[in-house]
Formats: sequence, C-alpha cells, structure tokens
Amino acid sequence: MPHPIFPICPEASMRQGGAAADPETHTAASPKSGRAGPDHGATAAPGTASAGLPRPESTGLQSLPPLSVYVHVPWCVRKCPYCDFNSHALRGELPERQYLDALRADIEQALPLVWGRRVTTIFIGGGTPSLLSAAAVDEMLAILRSYLTVLPDAEITLEANPGTAEAGRFAEYARSGVNRISLGIQSFDDRALQALGRIHDSRQARAAVDMAQKAVDRVNLDLMYALPGQTLDGCAEDLRLAMACGTSHLSLYHLTMEPNTVFAKYPPTVPDDDTSATMQELIASHTAQGGWERYEVSAYAQPGQRCLHNVNYWEFGDYLGVGPGAHGKLSFHDRILRQAKARNPQSWMERAVLMDGSHIAEERVVQAQELGFEFMLNALRLKEGVPASLFTERTGLSILAAAPALERAVARGLLAADPTRLQATELGWRFLNDLLAEFLE
Repeated sequence: MPHPIFPICPEASMRQGGAAADPETHTAASPKSGRAGPDHGATAAPGTASAGLPRPESTGLQSLPPLSVYVHVPWCVRKCPYCDFNSHALRGELPERQYLDALRADIEQALPLVWGRRVTTIFIGGGTPSLLSAAAVDEMLAILRSYLTVLPDAEITLEANPGTAEAGRFAEYARSGVNRISLGIQSFDDRALQALGRIHDSRQARAAVDMAQKAVDRVNLDLMYALPGQTLDGCAEDLRLAMACGTSHLSLYHLTMEPNTVFAKYPPTVPDDDTSATMQELIASHTAQGGWERYEVSAYAQPGQRCLHNVNYWEFGDYLGVGPGAHGKLSFHDRILRQAKARNPQSWMERAVLMDGSHIAEERVVQAQELGFEFMLNALRLKEGVPASLFTERTGLSILAAAPALERAVARGLLAADPTRLQATELGWRFLNDLLAEFLE
C-alpha cells in the first residue's frame, strides 16, 4: 500500500543548515535551510546516486536558471521541541555587529560564483529573523544590494515569530525593502501552542497578523496540523481562523517527529494516521472552497500570490545560501555546485571574516546520475508540474535519461501521460513518495 507524503517543513523549506524536504523551506542542499529555505522542496542527500536513472552524460547547461538568495539568521528565543533546523536559543545579547560583518564577508567571497547574475528573490529565514533590529535588517539588505544585482521588484521575505513581533519594527523592515512577511503561527489554539513549546499565544498570533498586514501587502501564515491532542474540529477551527485573517498565502504542514529533537526522544500523543489523513483531506477541501490555490504539496495561495522564492526552489532554480548552516545550489555551464556553510554560528562568524573560505563546510559538484532524481524531487511537488523541457534546461541532461522511470510511473497511474509536461496525477501527488521512488529503484 502506498504511503502519502506528509510535508513537515516551514515556508522556505529549503533554507536550513541541513538536509530538508527547503520552506515557507525549510535540501541536501537546502539553504535553512529555513522553512529552503528554506533552505526554505527537498533535494537528495549528498552522495545519493539515483539508481532508477541510467548514468547519463551531461550535455551542459545552455542558460542559467533564476538566482535567489537565502540568508540564515540562526538565533531564536527558545528552541521548539519539534524543530530540527539550525537554530540556537539566544544567550545574552544578539551579536548583530559581528553577524553583519561576517555576512558581508560571506557574500563577498561568494561573488566569483554569481558575478553578473540578477537576484530575483531574497528569503531571510531562521531561527527568528524578527529578533534583528530594524537597523540590522536595513544594513543586511544594503549589503546584499551593494554586492549583488538585486532586481527592483525582487520578492523579499522575512520570517517572524509572533512572540517577537513589534508594529514599529515591522514598518521599518518594510521601509528597508522587505515586501513579504512569513509568520510562524503554527496554531491559534493556546493548548496546542503550549504543547509545541511556542513562546506566543493566540492573542499575540492575531496581533502579529494585524501588524504584518499593516506593514506589507503580502503575508504568509505557517500552520501545522496533527498536533498533540488535536481533534478534527480543532484542525478545522485553526484553518477557519487562518483563512479569515485575509492573508495572501498559507503554508500548512503535518507535524512529524524529526530525529535529534526533543519530540523524537519524548514523543507526544498525536492523532493516528487515519485521523491525520482525514485532516489533510479537510484542509484540501476547505481551502479549495475558500478560493485558495493549492499549488504545491504544502502551499496555498490567493490568485497571483505564490511564494516566488520557493517556486524557484521547486523549479530547480539556483540559490546562494549565506549565513551559518546555509546551503546553496549554483549552476554553471559545465557543472552544478552545492555548498554548505559552517553550522555553528560562532564558528561561521569567526571563519567568514578570515576571507580564506574556511567558513565553507562542504562544497561538491553534483554528479550527473544524481541530477535527474534531485530535479524530480523538487519539480513533482508542484501541482501543475513543469514543462518537460525544463528537465534538460535545468540539469543539462537529455530527458531520455529518465525515460524508463517515467514509463513506469505513467503505467502505475502516478504520472500524467503527457509528453510535454512532468506532472503527478492526483494519485501520484497523494502518494508522492511512491512516485519519487520510481526514480531511485
């Protein structure tokens, strides 16, 4: 029996400093890399070979994909028991000056890899970026603009925790260029928030939504379901309250027990698989009735309000990851490079300013036999899929390299029988893990 995929990362699921399934998320390559970044879509772990695809020879990229930037801010007030991102409870003063100096050095050393390319989106994830002062965010964006060609209409998202929200600071963020805020609400139920270890309550959540909407036009709400003690009615009420807020985007994630977290060691009592599946169906039904477009496994948008940063991840675009633990994927005409920065914040800050590359913890060229699976792992998360031509455009490989796996997936009813598109069927999207396994077997 196939098993449905339960996405668990926040927006920018590809952003974090470790492999993730990338946001609104947080890859083996994820920039959080979030949440991805997330790094805010997911990608294969380093060194993963795709046995389901022949060993192809790359023909090289004829053009480079869009470029995004993921900036990781690693500190938070308190580490949540379910969180496996590269986040660290703040002890003492936030080292803004040291962080910004290291960020400048990190970006400067990355310039040869992205020289001349235009930045279409920026995602500031964490951790809790809203811990930063307005002046620090202003300087951060000034640094990015001084070294990189940031498009005037670039989407610039900042993640915020309702427990650290301040109306004045949100307004200042907007004046500095932030035009989208992603709020980690998780639930409007105080009991659920307490069980999740969140530092805010439902009143603060609603107040933060109001502050964000007054500051910027585009606001995302991160919510989770299948929470400890949550009932179907509780899930429906959380969703009703979220949709009633009038924001342009929702990111809805199934709570899972990630390794090396408090919840993994001391798992709470959560809804069983059947109840969780019913919650998933309830969410799909209610959002559709409310006019929300479910354009990706966990992402729901009002018309024209998709998260462009995450769409670039899922379409196998490029992203420069800066900050502790941030991951990046950068394309060149003859190769695709993945990087990971040092995870420990203090170590990253000390190494980055040495200007000797020692802040880079990992750097590797993605092998041709890995590219097909990595592409599918991201692209098939999109409801409408992608043009088949994008496979060659973004990997440099012939689509014929994936033909056997594609044929098997079509025969099983998991992939649409359309030679011009790579798109999961309703069955394939529901059981996405099984579809992706075709490209590994």
